[in-house]
Formats: sequence, structure tokens, C-alpha cells
Amino acid sequence: MTFFYKNVYFEDTATIVGPYEKKGPLRKYFDKSYNDFYFGEDSFEKGEIKLVRDCLILILKKIGKKKEDVDLVLGGDLLNQITASTYGCYGVGNGFIGVYGACSSSVLEIIIAANFIEHQLIQNAICLVSSHNLTSEKQFRYPIEYGALRPNSATFTATGSACCFLSSSRMKVRVECATLGRIIDYRQDNPNDMGRVMAPAAIDTMKRHFQDTGRTPNDYDLIVTGDLGKYGVEIVKDYMLQVYQIDLSNNYHDCGVMLYDLEVQKEVKAGGSGPVCGPLVVYSYLFDLLKKKQYHRILFLATGALFSPQLIYQKEKINSICHAVSLEAVSC
Repeated sequence: MTFFYKNVYFEDTATIVGPYEKKGPLRKYFDKSYNDFYFGEDSFEKGEIKLVRDCLILILKKIGKKKEDVDLVLGGDLLNQITASTYGCYGVGNGFIGVYGACSSSVLEIIIAANFIEHQLIQNAICLVSSHNLTSEKQFRYPIEYGALRPNSATFTATGSACCFLSSSRMKVRVECATLGRIIDYRQDNPNDMGRVMAPAAIDTMKRHFQDTGRTPNDYDLIVTGDLGKYGVEIVKDYMLQVYQIDLSNNYHDCGVMLYDLEVQKEVKAGGSGPVCGPLVVYSYLFDLLKKKQYHRILFLATGALFSPQLIYQKEKINSICHAVSLEAVSC
């Protein structure tokens, strides 16, 4: 299912990162960074809430608006009951929607907000996501105190918060269209190989996006997935070429690979992951390229693994999902 928009624009973005991200190749594009995982708080969970609050303060300052000027805030994260968002977004906006799409939450938020704005139900919205390496490891795998070994296929949950301010006011970048994803089950069961888990969802959504729009990869300056890592990327490229004869070799990349220097930052293994991984790249570096019209159009596919540790312990498989959004530079 693909939606087309005429009057939804990116007014501005804000990005805040942790210690690993600030050492990566995109460090100069982030608005703010921290040197540790606590962010001035006394627990990792409170630290993630601080990231959310800081990001909201930053975006409001950049767009010159007050808390009550925001029609709707959409927030999502990986903590139980998306508590980083619900605690961090308190007091901002005239309405709140909590979104859980795992690592696909950012684009799902954009789709929800864009449909509200396009049909003139609201005039603006903040779409915000966060993740924290140490809170997510504790929740989905093992606390770091256990010293569990991570295989090379494992991805590294990015630490940070990122948001975009969408509105009906004409700006330099617009939301051109978006494709809603479907739940995919390819019978994968390894929580330490998220690239293999989520690649089938990226393939499904990408193929349906091309069918719905009548486009090919050549219609985009860049196609990026959110956090498949270096192994998931190869699965997508090989499958799209061998099964659908769609060649992605010229303009396809992954935000989880772009966020870190994989040759130097060996601890990130296969690359970045988490709800904030894709937005940290798209809302900073790629947004800047669109504003400068160095890119005309990009396709951002946010991928997510829909699983619970309890179900993994009960031998269930891991479902996945992917949502896509096309962002386009506006000719003024």
C-alpha cells in the first residue's frame, strides 16, 4: 500500500548521539553528542529519556516554536511500553501517539503524521525515535555485565535520539510518497543476526514500492535501508538481482553501515541497528544533501525485527517488517 503526498514537508530535523556514533564518519553532521552512556543521569534508562527530552528541546529551538505550537508528537523506542518516549515527550504538543515498529518506527511515524497533515487534520507534527545500546542489550539479549560474546553477524544498537518536524508549510524537502510494510516471516530465529531476519521485509517492501509507483532504482539518487548491516545488504542485493532482475549495485546503501567505520570500530561487528540508526543518517547527512539539492530524491526503508525474548525462549521465529518513504528536494 503506497500513499502519495502533495503538501507534507520536512521543516527541520534534530539529531543527538552517544560516544560511538560521535566517533563515526558522520560525526560532523550531528547536532549534539555525549561522551558516555549516562548523559548526566544515574541509569541508562533515565539517560535515554534525557536524550528524548534534549532532542525535543533542540528541534523546538531550531524551528522557533513553543511546546504548545506542536499539533502532534509521535514517539517510539525499544524500552518496555516505549517508556523513553512517553516519559521524554511529556508536556510537548497537543496530542501524542506512541508508535512501536521496532527499528522501523521512524518511517511508520512519518506515514501516520503525513496522512494527518495531507488531509488537513493537523498542520504539523514531530516524529521522534530513540534507542540506547545498553538498555536494548539488557532488554533483548544480555546485560553487558554478563560479558556475552557477540558473533560477527551481530549488529550494534545505536545510541541517540532523532526527530523531524513535518508541516504543511512549503520547505526545501518534502515527503513525496510512502509504502506501508507487511509482517514477514522467513522462519528466522537468531537474535544475533538481525540482517538476515529483516532483509526479507526490505525486499518485500522495496519490490512493492517499485510496483506501486512504476519506478526503478534509477529513479532515486540513493536507496538506503535502516539497519541491515553489511551482511543483510548483500542478501538484499543478491535476491533482488537473482529473483527480480533488479540491480541495486549503483545506488543502494545501508544506514547501519554508514553510521560507523566498520574497519576501525570493530566492536560494532556487522554495523548499526536500532530505531535511531536510520534517522541518524537520514535526518542529518542525507537531509543536508537534499536541502542543497545534491540529491534530488532518496528512498529510505526502515527495517524492524518484531520479536520478544520470551517468544524466542519458547522457540518461536522472528517476524520482520519494513516501511518506506520517498524524500524529495523541492524546486523553489
